[in-house]
Amino acid sequence: MGYTLWNDKLVNDDEVIIDKEDRGYQFGDGVYEVVKVYNGEMFTAQEHIDRFYLSAEKIKITIPYTKDKLIKLLHELIEINNLNTGNLYFQITRGTSPRNHLFPGDDVLPVLTGNVKEAPRSVENMQNGVKATILEDIRWLRCDIKSLNLLGAVLAKQEAHDKGCYEAILHRDGTITEGSSTNVFGIKDGVLYTHPANNLILSGITRGVILTCAKEIGLPVKEEAFTTEQALKMDELFVSSTTSEITPVLEVDGVKINGSVIGEWTRKLQEQFTTKIPQPLHANK
Repeated sequence: MGYTLWNDKLVNDDEVIIDKEDRGYQFGDGVYEVVKVYNGEMFTAQEHIDRFYLSAEKIKITIPYTKDKLIKLLHELIEINNLNTGNLYFQITRGTSPRNHLFPGDDVLPVLTGNVKEAPRSVENMQNGVKATILEDIRWLRCDIKSLNLLGAVLAKQEAHDKGCYEAILHRDGTITEGSSTNVFGIKDGVLYTHPANNLILSGITRGVILTCAKEIGLPVKEEAFTTEQALKMDELFVSSTTSEITPVLEVDGVKINGSVIGEWTRKLQEQFTTKIPQPLHANK
């Protein structure tokens, strides 16, 4: 866009220098967040910030800014880039030090960076649905940490793409966990199912919003894992994320879900979710 957040300063993009021995670059030693910006406003900002600090704490990185300070910096990043609707990305690494698996000393400071890009809502996917494939979940066992180590997810997403699919739905020993970059939901007999928020999945911020929406529209929820076989027999199936919102899955490995028709409950959830999106400041004028 033009400006990047670099530690506690906003600088021109070409001023940012990442050291070759930054631990994020060499080890993936850091955590990140992606926040959707609608009409210049961060959506569920506090929830993303809270998870960012929690992920950092889990890998023993101390973020050298208060949450209020970080939110202020991110708001300034959005404003200086005149971002209306798009994605805000920020990450923190353990810092720069000579390559060694052991953590560096306290004199090494974490490195914070952030950037934004224009990105419209994926309306076509949300309205028309997508295809998915089921793959083995080969990732590590701390998926609750939103770390920079995404190679397992990258490989799964690429394989899905090569198959002409939008997403890879992952499983461990036949039990669905989540997507390569999404949470997975199934609806059967009027009940919404999704994997419980433990170490095997990332507790998505959008996932949390959806659970609230389900309660508001009277859709019962069971945070209960389901199998690959059950996934293919769901009445409705969808994936969710910050950038995907609620995206219906109409076909999995050639098996049509609900005859490739988007279900009523999914539509109701989409409508309820939309009511929570920040509107333009002068929308009612």
